[in-house]
Amino acid sequence: MGLFARLILASSALAFPVAVAAQPAPPSIVALVGGTVVDVDTGRETPNATVLVQDGKIAAVGPGSSVAVPAGAQTVSVRGKWLVPGLMNTHVHLGLKLPGAAGAALAEETDPEEVLRMADNARRSLLSGVTTVRLVGEDHGNDFVLRRAIDSGEVIGPRIKASGEVIVPTGGHGSWEADGPYALAKAVREQIKRGADWIKIAISGGIADTHGSISAAPMTDEEMSVLIEVAHRNGIPVTAHNGSNEAAAQALKFGINCFEHGYHLNEATLKEMKAKGVWLVPTMVVSQPGAREFYKKIGSPDWYLARVDSTGKDHWAMLQNAIRIGVKIALGTDQMPYEPNGGTTATVAEAELYQKAGMTPLQALQAATIRSAELLKMEDQTGRLQPGKFADIVAVGADPVKDISALRTISLVMKAGRVVRDDDTGRLAE
Repeated sequence: MGLFARLILASSALAFPVAVAAQPAPPSIVALVGGTVVDVDTGRETPNATVLVQDGKIAAVGPGSSVAVPAGAQTVSVRGKWLVPGLMNTHVHLGLKLPGAAGAALAEETDPEEVLRMADNARRSLLSGVTTVRLVGEDHGNDFVLRRAIDSGEVIGPRIKASGEVIVPTGGHGSWEADGPYALAKAVREQIKRGADWIKIAISGGIADTHGSISAAPMTDEEMSVLIEVAHRNGIPVTAHNGSNEAAAQALKFGINCFEHGYHLNEATLKEMKAKGVWLVPTMVVSQPGAREFYKKIGSPDWYLARVDSTGKDHWAMLQNAIRIGVKIALGTDQMPYEPNGGTTATVAEAELYQKAGMTPLQALQAATIRSAELLKMEDQTGRLQPGKFADIVAVGADPVKDISALRTISLVMKAGRVVRDDDTGRLAE
């Protein structure tokens, strides 16, 4: 019996719609025929194309006139559709708990219960078109448990890059508290021991905090420098929850790889990020009006909504400046990837905000695909529709190179050669 099945037995009172048996292997060869393939590097499109998928990877892609469909292949018609790589969301908490009624109801949630809830959220995320996520803070190593279950085929979900728990000084915006350089170094090593692909730290306060300031910089130089050095000595990049220019300057001095949110970052900070190649994952949807539906659903308190409103204006100006300056941006939401937001999913709404703030539609699509793949060092595996890459593919009903809102029309989702959603047939993965 697999690990995830044992967790389900341990929490048999719960009933989440997740599969626990090993998933069947996809057909040996699948041919997607008749669609328009989008080259996300250049925006060039190949109409009436054929994409051959074998053993979970793209075997060939090109005009239908030059790519033959082998006898016995499963053929899936995508005529009238545009094919793009599976979307990537690089700021996700599948076990998210926020202030409000919904978060309070989860106060006594056990780890097995949380992993089951995370698995349900993972399945919904995949069905929404998100084939890869980076988890940037989950409880007690539950992200590593879920990643193993997905990788083994026990449950259905996106590929996961995981960071374990958020490391902070006492009272910080995270769960793994440590003080002093060597205690923080040990915390980093513990996450790496558990299987972290990234180290996540919080170097300023957050919207959800009832104490501390988003503009603060609570870590000492020695604490931050040792923490980042230890991660880098182990080949692990570091990302920081941050909205503070003071904390950003400190982290940039010590070689930080990425900032999450960046609520109040000014032009000088953004220009230094551009010069040093430091990434930004904006999570714009959390501070903009489209999130109100979500906050109402979870019963967010008035003080939290007030902090969202007070942050949103600076957050929007920061994004516009970051795009104009040319900071490297990867898509992330800080909401569940599938969560309703502004009439679509949070993932698509995030990409739409990038276009609204100054990106071209192609640049917004790139933020959700090849830029995110670059951030996660997965360029050789996914992010493009090319031979040798994983067959992570979504089909949309309009041209995303003309308007990123075409992503609202996702009708087919494939991960590693397996069709997990096909609206034309009504099929969903179970």
